[in-house]
Amino acid sequence: MVNRLAQSQSLYLRKHSENPIDWWPWCDEALETALRENKPIFLSIGYSSCHWCTVMEGEAFSDSAIAQYMNSHFIPIKVDREERPDIDSIYMQTLQMMTGQGGWPLNVFLTPDERIPFYGGTYFPVEPRYGRPGFLEVLQAIRRFYDTDKRKLQAFKAEILDNLQQSAVLTAATAELNREVFQKGLELNTGIIAGSNPGPSFPMMPYAELALRGTRFNFDAKYDSKQVCTQRGLDLALGGIYDHVAGGFHRYTVDATWTVPHFEKMLYDNGQIVEYLANLWSAGIQEPAFESAIARTVEWLKREMIAPTGYFYAAQDADSFNTSEEVEPEEGAFYVWTYAELEQLLTAEELAEIQAQFTVTRSGNFEGKNVLQRYQPGKLSATVETALAKLFAVRYGGNPDTVKTFPPARNNQEAKNDSWPGRIPAVTDTKMIAAWNSLMISGLARAAAVFGNLEYLELAVNAANFILDNQWTDGRFQRLNYDGQSAVAAQSEDYALFVKALLDLHQGSLTLGNGDEAKQLPNSQFWLDKAVQVQDEFDEFLWSVELGGYYNAAKDVSGDLLVRERSYIDNATPAANGIAIASLVRLALLAPNLEYLDRAEQGLQAFSSIIRDSPQACPSLLSALDWYQHSTLIRTSPDQISGLISQYFPTAVCQIEADLPEGIVGLVCECLTCKEPAKSQERLLAEIQQSQTRG
Repeated sequence: MVNRLAQSQSLYLRKHSENPIDWWPWCDEALETALRENKPIFLSIGYSSCHWCTVMEGEAFSDSAIAQYMNSHFIPIKVDREERPDIDSIYMQTLQMMTGQGGWPLNVFLTPDERIPFYGGTYFPVEPRYGRPGFLEVLQAIRRFYDTDKRKLQAFKAEILDNLQQSAVLTAATAELNREVFQKGLELNTGIIAGSNPGPSFPMMPYAELALRGTRFNFDAKYDSKQVCTQRGLDLALGGIYDHVAGGFHRYTVDATWTVPHFEKMLYDNGQIVEYLANLWSAGIQEPAFESAIARTVEWLKREMIAPTGYFYAAQDADSFNTSEEVEPEEGAFYVWTYAELEQLLTAEELAEIQAQFTVTRSGNFEGKNVLQRYQPGKLSATVETALAKLFAVRYGGNPDTVKTFPPARNNQEAKNDSWPGRIPAVTDTKMIAAWNSLMISGLARAAAVFGNLEYLELAVNAANFILDNQWTDGRFQRLNYDGQSAVAAQSEDYALFVKALLDLHQGSLTLGNGDEAKQLPNSQFWLDKAVQVQDEFDEFLWSVELGGYYNAAKDVSGDLLVRERSYIDNATPAANGIAIASLVRLALLAPNLEYLDRAEQGLQAFSSIIRDSPQACPSLLSALDWYQHSTLIRTSPDQISGLISQYFPTAVCQIEADLPEGIVGLVCECLTCKEPAKSQERLLAEIQQSQTRG
């Protein structure tokens, strides 16, 4: 017997389709039913590759007694946060207000009339354990409170709603965003990357990207930003968070030593990390492990994460099956190695080399098995590369040279029932998410420019063209695509990150536009024109005329939300408003149109109190402020472009100037003012560097 979720396009929702709980998707009918029957809403939010979401699905949500009580006393609604980040953002914020922490699965109880949360938590076990009550006990207590303590419930609702509304509006006071504000924010955010803690280790790419910007200044800073950023690159490229056998980065490590990952691979992490490692290289930190990690991650993309139509899949699960007879998948099974396996697969010399270069022991570092983590940077030896190729063959059933594509397992049934040549792979969520694809497009475009790699650019172009050709319905941008069908109105992060991706393609196309193969690709002006078109739609439907900045969702598709938020806090992905404001500055330089610059200034003022008072919450807004304070346009000849774009000038854009006066190699403009034309490459570089660090 299946429930309503069986017909959902979302893999996460379909995973709950055989639960005895009578789940609803988030829809008007479900909300109206709760109101008519006066039943509290149990809202459960998660995503397909979330480990504890999977655990709760197999435990509490599969329990018949819990389901019977839930179905009688609540309206249970399931939401995929990757489909509706606007809903997730609101209720995650309320959970943090109520408990001081958050995470997924996100489970909150809402009033049926105004959908205001009055209790919440993350993972609830079936029976009391881990210091948490059993879920049935929680349900009974919540329903008893709802029925008997109306006065307290009303007071709690009023407090939550007031806090949400204040958070959405922010303070009316604006702050001066001067050089000192930027410098303070830069130092605080660099400290977050530099600091060590005993808990899990996350990539935190928006913070690392801002810290890298600090390497060009001679501030009297507390931290050596170049050392901090290099170390973050080494943690990523050498750590267990990186799949040394087959490429791609896992979500995070569960320890402070970057050793044992939580094994899911998310597209959004990989796109940001590729861009960051490419930027490290362009900044002169040319560690071979960075170039190798980018190359192998692109190989992973090509092999496992690209749809036939060119877009990138969303994610791969952490869990997989060891055998088709298993009932439940096991975390990390696809990725880890027993010592006995290594002894059997490798020669004595190969095993000795692997042990010398990686964290490999008889006892292992993860439940008796080994996660590979490198000890030292540098280029791997031929012996180690041969050994890694043998491990690859065990996983995929062939060596890296022959296994160019590896079909996804779209659900647990496919994973268990299909005949795989190697290990049973983790499930891949094959939906297209515009924002996440945009992050990977940006990463590939930057890596293409830095390394002069046309293949990287072609992959980015194919994904961007898919979005341009398929993601507009009735003239409006759509966030998702399921097997060729677009769905769900685009949100601010989709618009902001896609505009950035188009501008990154504009820059990347300038560097690789001369060869015969490159001439088959759209030229740079095509990408700039598309960026302007998408930005116009973004401004029309999501810009807040009253407050400044961009709402998470358009007014005509946000009637089911408690409040209309404007995202400015960075998480695993950069906040939409930080990215959007930076792109406005870039458009003002390239279009050129000073209305973009006016809007960027309004956006920064809208969030100025946050930038000044809580800079550690908003590194992307500080990056946008960097663009505003140090924006630079470089106009130069085609033969100069590649050498300039491949360098690290984080607040500069390039433009080809075909008709420069004789003897002039380039012009540097600082937003509204141009410098004296440069007559030598040395002079041009000096002017660029001065512009990038001006007071």
